[in-house]
Amino acid sequence: MCESLALYMRYVGVSLRAQMQYRVSFVLQVLAQLGVTSIEFFTIAVLFARFGALEGWSLPRVAILYGLVHVSFALAEALGRGFDVFPELVRGGGFDRILLRPRGAAFQVLAAEFQVMRIGRLAQGLAVLVWGLAAQEHAWAWSDAVLIAWAILGGVCFFGALMIFSATLAFWTVEGLELMNVLTYGGVETAQFPLDIYRPWFRAVFTFGVPLACVNYLPAQALFGAATPERVLAGWLAPLACAAFLGVSLLAWRAGVRRYVSTGS
Repeated sequence: MCESLALYMRYVGVSLRAQMQYRVSFVLQVLAQLGVTSIEFFTIAVLFARFGALEGWSLPRVAILYGLVHVSFALAEALGRGFDVFPELVRGGGFDRILLRPRGAAFQVLAAEFQVMRIGRLAQGLAVLVWGLAAQEHAWAWSDAVLIAWAILGGVCFFGALMIFSATLAFWTVEGLELMNVLTYGGVETAQFPLDIYRPWFRAVFTFGVPLACVNYLPAQALFGAATPERVLAGWLAPLACAAFLGVSLLAWRAGVRRYVSTGS
């Protein structure tokens, strides 16, 4: 385990040095992500300035939802970029080289690229999250901080699982499917708002089918001062559902690797 972690950190170091070769481009991309995500939250703030609340949710509470999902997604994007570009390895035959190396294929794809430029989305998401928490009239405890960190870890597992599922489809389709972006980027947009505003069938799909609600909706409810014991329990158990979702995606990945046939290129 320690050896694998050390090797992963070496991969990360190589990736960081490569990205720092073009520092102006790196800074501009970070600022662009920071600007785009800031505009997104500004439009949400304008919406609340006009209507006051959304299904009983105030702007600070929605800010908690927003911050949790964006921080989780930024970390998952930074860590899982290798799976995002995996279809290129399949098309070009690069996955053949990975299979010849004495390391697990999933580990090598994961370590292939670490995108530090996601720090723009991460910083903006953290800022909104901190503001939302500070605006709540609630006496915060250490258990709340643990729950927030636990929820972010669950969110990273969830979005990482979606990236692995998307990469796995390339074993059958060769090309990446834009359909998966509906769940990844579309999931981020959906989770910015409370699931209460959506129809019951939609809430059921994204709670029990694809556990998007477990990323931020259920943990956020557990943070509120008036949360019932049932909601608190659901909030603490939600990240486990995300971890289970990640486990299912890895099983699908293994099935795809067994099915893989070299391109011959």
